[in-house]
Amino acid sequence: MSKSGPVGVAVIGAGNISKQYLDNLTTFPDVKVLVVADLFEDAAAARAAEYGIEAFGGVDTALNHPDVEIVVNLTIPAAHVEVATAAVRAGKHVWTEKPFSLDRDSGLGLLKEAAAAGMRLGCAPDTFLGAGLQTARRLIDAGKIGTPLTALTMFQSPGPESWHPNPAFLFQQGAGPLFDMAPYYLTALVQTFGPIAKVAAVGSTAFPTRTIGSGPKAGEVFDVEVPTHVSAIAQFESGASSHSVFSFESPKSRMGFVEITGTEGTISLPDPNNFDGEIKFCKAGEDEWTAVAAEGPANGRGMGVLDMARSIRAGIPHRVPGELAYHVLDAMVSIAESVDSGEFVAVESTAPASPALPSDWNPTEATL
Repeated sequence: MSKSGPVGVAVIGAGNISKQYLDNLTTFPDVKVLVVADLFEDAAAARAAEYGIEAFGGVDTALNHPDVEIVVNLTIPAAHVEVATAAVRAGKHVWTEKPFSLDRDSGLGLLKEAAAAGMRLGCAPDTFLGAGLQTARRLIDAGKIGTPLTALTMFQSPGPESWHPNPAFLFQQGAGPLFDMAPYYLTALVQTFGPIAKVAAVGSTAFPTRTIGSGPKAGEVFDVEVPTHVSAIAQFESGASSHSVFSFESPKSRMGFVEITGTEGTISLPDPNNFDGEIKFCKAGEDEWTAVAAEGPANGRGMGVLDMARSIRAGIPHRVPGELAYHVLDAMVSIAESVDSGEFVAVESTAPASPALPSDWNPTEATL
């Protein structure tokens, strides 16, 4: 017999980003956070107390809880597949932070194991479910810029070590500006153009070490293991193309720049790392931008978890499936390979189309 009522959720990983998720998940009536777990149980206890969640402890506390249906996996990137696999084997659906995995083999293995077990996988970013990118998508689908042809995206910053209290992992394998930031931009592009067919890229590393600039570890020096600047081009199966910059090397920050040009105009999208933002479009032959107000929900991280929960109860596909996340991961690995080889690299995977989110979809409404 299928279950009814709110969907039980466990959060594994009580670090920095867990607060953003819990701020929202604890206000969505269609989900109920039952457990906070972490390798460091004191961290789990503190975060659980902050949100009034009774159960906390190590990872097994979440995996063994009989009422948990979805595990929200907020561990470090190197642990994503291990924790997600354990959750699937425990009979739990999984929402994981990006990246989906660090390599193709482990990502494919996770997809196959979840499919065999009948468990769902979802993966950040779910920002494209927010009002900003959904409104832009509706404009593109309505033909505001004609047929989309090309895109330009940029993420440039000095790097997160100045503000993040524990930034070293962001400069290790599986992170850097490519694996940390490209999921937002590539996911937004795939939602517009469809699957990516091939990529080419160059990369560089400006400094072999970085220094933590704030928090209790301020002054500590750590090694940089990955390129901190990547410039990539992608060609999509549709024939469209894009040029993207992902950089932790720019003294001047330039974040959230996404422009898509079509046969009849250009549209400027909101920052794909956010759920809301300004949309502008400019018709061919005109110089002035026209602003468009975003319509729909923009509650923040956790919207994808809620969509998964409601989809589980309805027995329909959820909008941010593991196959989409794996395709973006495959594209990022291909970009990294192109940096090393200096050649185009084919992206062998594909991605399902994600149905648009109705503008009246309301996360704070009880529907289950």
